[in-house]
Amino acid sequence: MKLIIGNKNYSSWSLRPWLLLAHHNLPFEEIRIGLDQDDTQAKLARYTDAGKLPVLLDGELRVWDSLAICEYVSDLYLDGRGWPGELTARAQARACCAEMHAGFAQVRGQLPMNCRATGRRVPLSVALQKEIARVEQIWSVYPQTYSASGPWLFGDFSIADCMFAPVVFRFMTYGIKVSPPATRYMNMVLGHDAMQEWHRQAADEPEVLVAEEVGVQA
Repeated sequence: MKLIIGNKNYSSWSLRPWLLLAHHNLPFEEIRIGLDQDDTQAKLARYTDAGKLPVLLDGELRVWDSLAICEYVSDLYLDGRGWPGELTARAQARACCAEMHAGFAQVRGQLPMNCRATGRRVPLSVALQKEIARVEQIWSVYPQTYSASGPWLFGDFSIADCMFAPVVFRFMTYGIKVSPPATRYMNMVLGHDAMQEWHRQAADEPEVLVAEEVGVQA
């Protein structure tokens, strides 16, 4: 398998399937394409007609979109273990992933992922605060509900944790305060070996995307 990703510092979509593969120690080749560079689109055209990252190459098959890649990996390489085994947990995990995938426009727009930045502060609009509260609710309710099965969102580590991992980095960068249960979840995600490796590599990247460098230093 080959996983085509963007900048580790900025590409939240790329983190999701990368984390799933890394967590399960699945062998893959990583190909990084710097975003918003003069040659970005030409490089992307080698791998995808969609013009977006990430992309998974597995033999002749090309799978684009972070959630679709995670689904494919779960089906083919994890015997479905990317999702919780229990029906109710699996249904709720899928619902949360769909909500994350299609929503949270304020979080995406006002809190761009910028792993190596620390102590940034941005104004918290009413709409942004509402979305933060919803993320906090998800990170608080579901780990408690499924704690008997494990410490992650739905017990065992799942695609749901991968889908929310970029938000953990976002909240870290901008100092977003959440409840103690949600903070415990954040700290656990940040402590994951693969997340720490992603963070280290993000810090070493040379590109600076000015549009993504938002907020003032606290």
